[in-house]
Amino acid sequence: MAGSSSRSPSPERGPGAAAPSAEQALLRAGLALSERPAALRELAALLEAAEPRWLLGSAGSAALARLAAALGGLAAPPRRERDGAEPPGRDAALAAAAERAERVGAAFLLLLRKLEDARGQRSPGAAAAGPVPQRVLGHAFIFAVTHKDERPWTTARSRAVAQELLERLVRAADCGSVDEFLRGKEEDEEGRFGVVMGLLKQELTKDTWKCNPASKDVFSWTLLRVSRPWLCPHLEQVLPPALLLSDDFQEENKVLGVRCLHHIVLNVPGADLCQFNRAQVVFHALYNHLYSREAPLIQAVLLCLLDLLPVLERCQRRQGQGRATSPWDQVLQLVLTHMEAEHRLALRRVYAGSLPAFVTRLGIHIVRHLKRLERVILGYLEVSDGPGEEARLGILETLQCTIEHAWPRMPCRLPVLLKALLRLLWDVHTERGPTPEPIRAALMHRATQCLILLDRCCQGRVKVLLAGVHSSCEEQRLRECLRKVQEST
Repeated sequence: MAGSSSRSPSPERGPGAAAPSAEQALLRAGLALSERPAALRELAALLEAAEPRWLLGSAGSAALARLAAALGGLAAPPRRERDGAEPPGRDAALAAAAERAERVGAAFLLLLRKLEDARGQRSPGAAAAGPVPQRVLGHAFIFAVTHKDERPWTTARSRAVAQELLERLVRAADCGSVDEFLRGKEEDEEGRFGVVMGLLKQELTKDTWKCNPASKDVFSWTLLRVSRPWLCPHLEQVLPPALLLSDDFQEENKVLGVRCLHHIVLNVPGADLCQFNRAQVVFHALYNHLYSREAPLIQAVLLCLLDLLPVLERCQRRQGQGRATSPWDQVLQLVLTHMEAEHRLALRRVYAGSLPAFVTRLGIHIVRHLKRLERVILGYLEVSDGPGEEARLGILETLQCTIEHAWPRMPCRLPVLLKALLRLLWDVHTERGPTPEPIRAALMHRATQCLILLDRCCQGRVKVLLAGVHSSCEEQRLRECLRKVQEST
């Protein structure tokens, strides 16, 4: 019948009463949800009885979006105070939120199924149903990401419903993956990432982001799935929340924020980062974290800086600033200062692991830092940092890079460096600690390579100095290392 696409049976309508429009029914349902959560059952009954084309044909996208927003709000985790403090009765509130999330997820699934069915139905003389409204998909996506992982406000059943909903969303958008759902199938196609970020905007301000404990996780999880070139148009939406997270006092949030900033740096063109001094703002935020004493944060910051500093250097070059103000020098000077006095093994490993990249990037200009760098190298070679020897291996790689790039300055440092390398070879060979044999072999190999490089830039002086040592050494393994140095050309 012609009227079947515009009317739908309602469980509350009496005989002879006029059928409300889908828009009116959905607006009433959304309002009822905000006032009394028990109305969720009535909504489920309404959706179950509704004809699919009645929903998508006569209901405006705004009414559907309001209903989706009401559903998402009903299943949101318990709100916190502005400072992140938990309210009283937390356990009961979390259990209630998980129970509501199961029913809200089922309602989202039912709504999506009806909207998909409406797109597949064609009535004679009726226009084809349009796509599922983007804001409906956005609210459903935020709900699914909020509840799909193990969190205090989820249960196994709510996680299963959320995961099913996420998969249904991808199918409803005719996409092959979540990444494609967010960014779009083609480069010029607009995905749902902008819609999701727009819906999250009010939850990611300075005064609100700690009130909803899921907001930061939804933001970061979504951001990390959108890469170049799709991320650049949304830079204004994603950079402020990432900076906000990185500026928090809790280390967990700082690390999360820095990882988000790193993803932005990697996936946004340098020219866009340089506009409006964005790169400089990110640099200052990261530089301040270098004063932290937490190894996970320092590692995240150094990795991000290694990708940001080339962008910032190009910005300064365009602005006519000279090499004397290089941010590489600024960062390395602070890192070496901290390394020299650092005694925590976790931090020593992080610093030593990132140092070779800085030396390689500075090239011959590493001579500006050579005095302090030499002290750091000597100090780190003397102390074992555990069975993995990450710090010593990183420092040996740093020394190798330094010799390669600053070889004209090596002859005057030969006595000190030669003594330190020979002592390292002896210590590694004679120590009977828990260090595995492959690690010992790697240490001795890298130390031998440093000796060979030193010999080359010192016109064979290392061979002359080691001649007597090689002839008098009785340890076969050490003799093998010294033989490689003597036979190198």
